[in-house]
This record gives sequence, structure tokens and C-alpha cells, in this order.
Amino acid sequence: MGSTMEPPGGGYLHLGAVTSPVGTARVLQLAFGCTTFSLVAHRGGFAGVQGAFCMAAWGFCFALSGLVLACEFTRLHSCLHLSWGNFTAAFAMLATLLSATAAVIYPLYFTRLECPPEPAGCAARDFRLAASVFAGLLFLAYAAEVALTRARPGQVASYMATVSGLLKIVQAFVACIIFGALVHDSRYGRYVATQWCVAVYSLCFLATVAVVALSVTGHTGGLGCPFDRLVVVYTFLAVLLYLSAAVIWPVFCFDPKYGEPGRPPDCPRGSCSWDSQLVVATFTYVNLLLYIADLAYSQRIRFVPTL
Repeated sequence: MGSTMEPPGGGYLHLGAVTSPVGTARVLQLAFGCTTFSLVAHRGGFAGVQGAFCMAAWGFCFALSGLVLACEFTRLHSCLHLSWGNFTAAFAMLATLLSATAAVIYPLYFTRLECPPEPAGCAARDFRLAASVFAGLLFLAYAAEVALTRARPGQVASYMATVSGLLKIVQAFVACIIFGALVHDSRYGRYVATQWCVAVYSLCFLATVAVVALSVTGHTGGLGCPFDRLVVVYTFLAVLLYLSAAVIWPVFCFDPKYGEPGRPPDCPRGSCSWDSQLVVATFTYVNLLLYIADLAYSQRIRFVPTL
């Protein structure tokens, strides 16, 4: 009678989910994530958009890491209508980027070696220093998972575990930075040419998100043509589009005929349109390089869409 209760694939709980190298990295993510935002919430303190972003990033990563570990440990991921390998690889890369950003922003805006005025005092400084250390450890834990699960040369793997798939997450993340700078008084509406650049950023971002969504949901097989071929064609078009934006945006923002070649002396710090334009230009070139690298790697990937 008792044997009929055993699941066909073995025990109900998967101990390897916490004892394997990847499982250990995920347990450390939960430990470091909980410690980080607990230190900040208890005495470290946070304020403004920067502090809210750090807390949101740590909270989001902790919640998703807990969900991933619970599903792996209980084997419930087989009940989800997701390509689990693609989902975990995409989330690990996204969490790495979010935790890296928070690990830079929090010490930059909130951590000082000298003690703040009372009532916070030196206790708040110590908590902020500790939170900064654990934020760095959290980033390393997520980076370790990406390194452990990344597809090796010649290995058949899920698309999001390949270099090309991981680059898709980075491209979307960089595009979000560009959008943040665009809405921060970048004056992109002055010229049709700069509006074209915004259209390029938007189209490439939406297409990249669509590729990730199709991979994570496991629907890449129903497109009517090979998914890897579509990815290569799209990446090639994205390179051309970003190349046009990389030429047009600096000309219409920094050429003396259309904009300011240097930062205006009367431009207020924190709300200067020239700074936003510089951020957009910089990350346009970053994303262009990412798409070029993506195109190079996508020529030789071999993946299984349903893994």
C-alpha cells in the first residue's frame, strides 16, 4: 500500500536543490538578501528614489529566489507552464544586474566613514557599512549562479543559458537605463532625428523582451520558422538600428549646430538635460557593442527550446 504513494520520479523532495553547487548559491542568495534589506530596514535607513530602488531590487530578488528554491526543492516547477531552464537562467542574470546596481548605488548615496548626526549616530553608519558588504556578497552569489548554469561551448542547453540569451537580459536592462535618462529632461522631442533614436530604443527593447518571453514560456516552437534563425535576423537588424542611433544621437545633442558640445556651466547638478543626453549616448554605444557580441555568439549556439 505504501509503495503506491511514491512519485514515479523518486522522492517528493529534491535534496540536490540545496546541496548542489547551484543550490548552495541560491541558499546564499536568500541568506545575503534577507540580511541586506534587514540591516537597511532596521537601522541603516534609506531615502529617495535611490534608496527605494535598492530596497525594491533586494526584495524582488529575495522573493523570486525563494520561489525558485521552493519549486526546485518540492519539484513543483514541473507543474508550471514555463520552460524552467530558461526561466531560472533569465532570472539569475536579471538578479545579477539588479544586485550589482544596488551594491553600487547604496554605498554611493548612503554609506560614509564618518558618523551621521544624531539621532542616527555611529550605529547607523555601522549598519550601512554592513549592508554594503552583504549587498556585494549578494551580487557575487547571483553571479556565481550565472557562471555555474551558463552553457559551455558545444553543450546543448536552453536558450537563456547561452551567452546570446544572457546578453538579451543585459540589453533589456541597458535599454531601461536609457529610458530612465530619456524621461529625465533629455529633450529628445526637439528633433525628428532624436525621436527616431527613441523609436529605435523602444523597438529593440520590445523585440528583446518578446524573445525572452517566448523562451521563458516555451513557445518558441510555434513560430512557423526556426527560432534561432529569427533571433539571428532580429539581432542583425538591431545592430543596424543601434548603429544609426549611435551616429544620430551624438550629432543632434552635442554638435554646436544642434546642441551643446560641452556641459553648460549654469546647468544644475541632478537636473541637467546635457547629463541625461550624455547618459543616453554612452549606453547607446554600450548596447550597440552588446548587440554586436550577441550577433557573433548567436551564429554558433545550439539550444533546446523546452529545457
